[in-house]
Amino acid sequence: MNIYLQTLKRDLNVAIRNPSSVLNPLLFFVISVSLFPLAISPEATTLSQIAAGIIWVASMLAVLLSLNSLFHHDFENGVLEQMLISHHSLPLLILSKITAHWLLTGIPIILLSPLLGLFLFLDNEGVKILMLTLLLATPSLSLIGAIGASLIVGIKNSGMLLSLLILPLYIPILIFASSAVSQVSVGLDISAQLYFLATILVVSLMLAPFISALSLKISLE
Repeated sequence: MNIYLQTLKRDLNVAIRNPSSVLNPLLFFVISVSLFPLAISPEATTLSQIAAGIIWVASMLAVLLSLNSLFHHDFENGVLEQMLISHHSLPLLILSKITAHWLLTGIPIILLSPLLGLFLFLDNEGVKILMLTLLLATPSLSLIGAIGASLIVGIKNSGMLLSLLILPLYIPILIFASSAVSQVSVGLDISAQLYFLATILVVSLMLAPFISALSLKISLE
């Protein structure tokens, strides 16, 4: 656990010294959501109906944009090789990096979502469920994304390949999360969607660090 906290602290310090890797995805998130009213319609009724889908698509793309920095800098600096040959648990080290990624990307997205939801005329109950779905699902986005990032860590200009690998795995999360926000606005029960998102989170938490560790070993051989 001590090495987990040390790795987490190191990644947070690296991000603070290189703020563009954190700010760029968040700026993309805010700008992309802000452009939808201009492209579709400024009417409150129209925007409130699609607000959940807009914010969730932008959230997924922002997380995807930030995944390139998850292992890339450590690969270039030789840190990943040191992690592989160290006596510490590689899945635990990877989990600490995923945690840092979520703290730097997922948490700001969750905090920004109420403002953007109100900007898109989402009602108060919809905003609450939007934040709840983001809280449940953004860790899953980071965990699943780590698997894809570990597979292409040694490939240059791999952004498109990463998108092709990860986006299909994000689709179920997008469907159930946006459905939960839309249905709560009309008074329907959303427990099934929330259970599904929670199940994905638990399964991802149990499997993703180990699969990412195996993928890194294969990629760096």
